[in-house]
Amino acid sequence: MTVISDDGDHVVVEGPYAGAPERDLGFVVFEVGDWFVEHYWRRRWYSIKEVQDRERRRKGWYCDVTRPAQVAAAVVTSVDLDLDLWVSADGSQIVVLDEDEFAASGLEDRDPDAAARAREALVTLSKQARTRFERLLGIVADS
Repeated sequence: MTVISDDGDHVVVEGPYAGAPERDLGFVVFEVGDWFVEHYWRRRWYSIKEVQDRERRRKGWYCDVTRPAQVAAAVVTSVDLDLDLWVSADGSQIVVLDEDEFAASGLEDRDPDAAARAREALVTLSKQARTRFERLLGIVADS
């Protein structure tokens, strides 16, 4: 991953998909050659990964509800809180993922404040997803 920008709060990195040769999530397939542009914040409880195919056409956004990112020596560390959101490039699919994993994590019992912040982050992401993150990320969504 390469750091593209860092304004002190919002860090943007990009690089190739580094997972299994093909990962079919049911609503999107991550493949060798896919490109990720990842947005992390030091004060927000989420990250957003823009997923592009090998020709750099947007597939959509995979959003993780996380604790605020820590950045040191160009290494971004983000603690995943198990709630995720997928938004297709055309905005026709907005899918909340892993609510069962979040419930099973026990976070609501161990750290109710963090659990509340995680749920708030999911609401924020869901609202931003309606415009395909145009305002939040300063991009123009593909039609």
